Amino acid sequence: MNTHLLALQLMAAQGMLGAFDTLYHHELTEALAQRSSARTELAIHALRAVIYSALFIGLSAWTWQGAWALVLLAVFGVEIILTLWDFVVEDSTRLLPASERITHTVLAMNGGAFVMLLALNTPEWLAQPTAFVWQPHGLLSIFLAACGIGVGLSGVRDAFAAIQLGVTAMKEESLPLIRFGDKAENILVTGATGFIGQRLVRALLADDHRVTVLSRDPRRAAWLFDGKVRCIDSMQKLASDYPVDVIINLAGARILGWRWTAARKAVLRGSRIDVTHSLVEWIAKAEHKPRLLLSASAIGYYGIQRQGDERELTEDDLPQNIFMSQLCRDWELAAQAAATHGVRVIRMRFGVVFGQQGALPMMLLPVRLGIGGPLGSGKQWLSWIHVDDLLRGMAHLWHAQEDGVYNFTAPECVTQKRFSELAASVIHRPSFFPTPGFPMRLGLGEQADLLLEGQRVMPARLQASGFEFSYPELRSALLQIL
Repeated sequence: MNTHLLALQLMAAQGMLGAFDTLYHHELTEALAQRSSARTELAIHALRAVIYSALFIGLSAWTWQGAWALVLLAVFGVEIILTLWDFVVEDSTRLLPASERITHTVLAMNGGAFVMLLALNTPEWLAQPTAFVWQPHGLLSIFLAACGIGVGLSGVRDAFAAIQLGVTAMKEESLPLIRFGDKAENILVTGATGFIGQRLVRALLADDHRVTVLSRDPRRAAWLFDGKVRCIDSMQKLASDYPVDVIINLAGARILGWRWTAARKAVLRGSRIDVTHSLVEWIAKAEHKPRLLLSASAIGYYGIQRQGDERELTEDDLPQNIFMSQLCRDWELAAQAAATHGVRVIRMRFGVVFGQQGALPMMLLPVRLGIGGPLGSGKQWLSWIHVDDLLRGMAHLWHAQEDGVYNFTAPECVTQKRFSELAASVIHRPSFFPTPGFPMRLGLGEQADLLLEGQRVMPARLQASGFEFSYPELRSALLQIL
């Protein structure tokens, strides 16, 4: 048996499994680069990636003879230590999904197998003069070298993500405390594990409020907030005599994603409207009625504002007869039903929320790669808000006398082309590469309107109530975030 060749074949399998784990788990389902708690894990991944990159490329077409065989064994030893450390850090910072645990188990078994097979060749290599000996294996060598390049790039990405999370942590520590009220209250939050929800819950805890989280995965939510919140998976789990002073309803499946088929639309409606109905049903039975319901909605309520239309939309403008507009309308109607039980209801229509997580990183990706530029015509309006202003806006309305609808958008609305130009100037990249709209419409269908059309939405009522934005202009917001 050619144990060396078999070891290289197992390495190729390791490369494919590793690519799946990185793309599916670390990037898509777990989004580690957006988790403050994943900073150490990402740093370990970056170190391991450097080692794996060297191993894949170095073993793809060379044998390590003489003293280099000892170096190879030492490198494997370091990799094993890092892997064990990674397991410990993962288990202490997040609840891994079953698919990721299975993948890691298979990776560990496969990795152990190819290490042992390579170790069998060590005595023979030690007996040879110290040198790298060229020994290619055709397409297998090419594939292993490609794996080495890929894992190396992944390591660079993880290193930058770890650094960025560290910078973000320092920024958050230096931010002034957001005061939601003069006394500690019991707060129920839905959608707490999302980008906005995580920031909100941590701000509420820092302000000494007691937080209960409604989540489809209460164990994951408990891990996310270090056991500092109570977690439930259904409003039926909350007793009618449980005291809740304020409900903040942020629940909703991600709007951008799979094409809006009938099934996908049902998911989007259910994750928003059904959850809101369950809140109102609990309120109806509650012995201690909440004094306030802050319920999220979106500026998609206003539908599409055709390009060339310079009007400024305010809270008085009406919805349109299209899916995203009707979704927001029905979402708000479901929330408004709480008013019949004596609860003050404030409906918050969010623009695109900018921060270290959420939509902004994906919007900036082409700019970072040097291929930023107009999306479609580039003339569509982009109404946005910095996440810190969004949280401060909620706190501002905590004891506001007026209920109703408030637009949560910054005073400066820009075109998509202007956004790309400003982002490019902040991170010192060009902005010239146009992205045609036709392929996006072909691939995304109706959903493409979210990207290729827009609304020029003004925070009329929020400003009239005396709220002052910390980031009223896009450049200042991008500079703070980036």
